[in-house]
Amino acid sequence: MRRRQIILSLAGVAGASAFMLGLGAWKTRNRAVPNPLLPLPLTSMDWRLTNHVGQEVTPADLRGRPAMVFFGFTYCPDVCPTTLLDIADWLEALGSDADRLTVALITVDPERDTPDVLADYISNFDPRIIGLTGSMGETACAAADFRISFDKMPTVDGDYTINHTAGVFLFYANGRFASIIDFHEDRRFAVPKLRRILA
Repeated sequence: MRRRQIILSLAGVAGASAFMLGLGAWKTRNRAVPNPLLPLPLTSMDWRLTNHVGQEVTPADLRGRPAMVFFGFTYCPDVCPTTLLDIADWLEALGSDADRLTVALITVDPERDTPDVLADYISNFDPRIIGLTGSMGETACAAADFRISFDKMPTVDGDYTINHTAGVFLFYANGRFASIIDFHEDRRFAVPKLRRILA
């Protein structure tokens, strides 16, 4: 008799749990659950940075047009200039459609990358690229929203370099995250991805 009561009690608990899980799934069926590995939508971001001509820029300024965002720094010896050269090539391949894109480089080295330094640096690539900088706290806030990491690493000569997430983040005009062009990805796929967010 006692065994039957235990079985019935366990069945009741299991049934109640299943009901609550089902109810929770039903209530959240239309609610997007953010992936902790992917950038937030621009509509959910909350950072403030300064562009290379000294104007404040927020996530709202990146909405309304498809956007391409990349994190890097001007003292970067290889990944950053390579990616920026790639971006310049992609913009050229897009022709006049490239003028409908917002393209931004966010520095992970705000100590050295002032607006003037960024202005000089990005002038080597394409005039449509915007350079963004801020305080260390503002940079950390942007990094958290884009779900990227960066670490200051001392070098043998007493200076430092920065390890950071390498990848180009693509967003639709409404601010929704679209995809990533990974640094190690075959570059043939970059322009088709850009055409998709422009479509």
